Amino acid sequence: MIDISCYWDDRGYILEQKYIALIDCDSFFVSCERKLNPDLNGKAVCVTSGERGCVIARSKEAKEMGIPMGQPLFMAKRDFPKCIYITANHSDYSDISHQVMSVLRDISPIVEVYSVDEAFVDLTGLSKLYKMNYYKLAEHIRKRVRDESGIPVSIGVSRTKALAKLASDKAKSMESHICISGKCGIPRLLKGTSVDEVWGIGRRLAPKLRGYGIKTAYEYIQKNDVWLKSRFGKTALELKYELMGNLINKVSNKKVLPKSISNSRAFEEFSSDLNYIKNELMVHIHAACRKLRRVDCKCGTIGVMLRTKDFKVFYDKRDLPMTNFEFEISQSAYPILEAMHDKSTLYRSVGIVLENLHSNADSQLNLFDKKGSRREKNEKLAKSIDKLEEKFGRNIIKTGFTNKEIPAKAEFLIKPNECND
Repeated sequence: MIDISCYWDDRGYILEQKYIALIDCDSFFVSCERKLNPDLNGKAVCVTSGERGCVIARSKEAKEMGIPMGQPLFMAKRDFPKCIYITANHSDYSDISHQVMSVLRDISPIVEVYSVDEAFVDLTGLSKLYKMNYYKLAEHIRKRVRDESGIPVSIGVSRTKALAKLASDKAKSMESHICISGKCGIPRLLKGTSVDEVWGIGRRLAPKLRGYGIKTAYEYIQKNDVWLKSRFGKTALELKYELMGNLINKVSNKKVLPKSISNSRAFEEFSSDLNYIKNELMVHIHAACRKLRRVDCKCGTIGVMLRTKDFKVFYDKRDLPMTNFEFEISQSAYPILEAMHDKSTLYRSVGIVLENLHSNADSQLNLFDKKGSRREKNEKLAKSIDKLEEKFGRNIIKTGFTNKEIPAKAEFLIKPNECND
């Protein structure tokens, strides 16, 4: 059983009062496309996983038309021809997500990025700093994020991360897109929430809970501790106390390295052209390396994925010296691709996977490394490419390859009229 004596005093009051917000970007992929193309505002828009994929994001107008999430694109176009369909560009979405998170970190020192479009923010004490109550503070956050990143958000504020997540879900259906659930409002929030909607209760657990007659989050917290733990484990018991307003899982801004970073996208047309596939692979390597540098780490293993028209997947990987530089990675990736490629086969996509990630802070310099000087220059070049793209936009520098003596080589194609300073 969890010892909660540290959370409550002898009068039954919570000792550590926290105010946690979950900021959730509204229809994030669609909002990104509207930021990039304002002509899409007010129109029915769906973002798809590819030309032969399915619907993965919908605007409010598209939802009202009745387009279901996950519907195959060919069916959606057939049934809803007036909707605008756009293939997802995850690299652009990642950049815009970074802008949103930067705004949040400027507001609060404790921000935990939960996903590409969600973040927990510890607001405790900020009402005094900004001299406004938590509702006004939530309005301030919404306005700053919208003004500085162009993305609308919904905000839920409560005592714990689990409750903030529930409040955020409720906020999406509210006109203000803000839901504040204090201590007195917690029972009302839980009574109006199905167990299926509770963050942390998965598809397997929800049917089991309903089998025991537990249909709402409020009914869930009424269950005995021993009963919950014996049937569903410690995590289920921790969730109960989170829903009761006890801070079990604090917001942490400690960076956690991903297990891997990958990038892939379907070709516009099926192709067997090796040079075309190499260029596409280089685009994905560049995007993956940007992500790698953004989390301040390097990789020691790369994998190349090649998918045929008939969805057969070829994959191979190899180890290499720790790096986050595109052209070092491409020198190992191209031979893998060439070994897998068959000129008589049509392919639909290629991709890169970066594994064995280590933080730059943990890396050690080798005094006897003869390539250390070149590697240092490569890292400076990579950072320069990132700065140029941040200032002038993605693809201001085009990366390509040559087939001659050097297996991979940068080709810098900077538009002169955009780099006057």
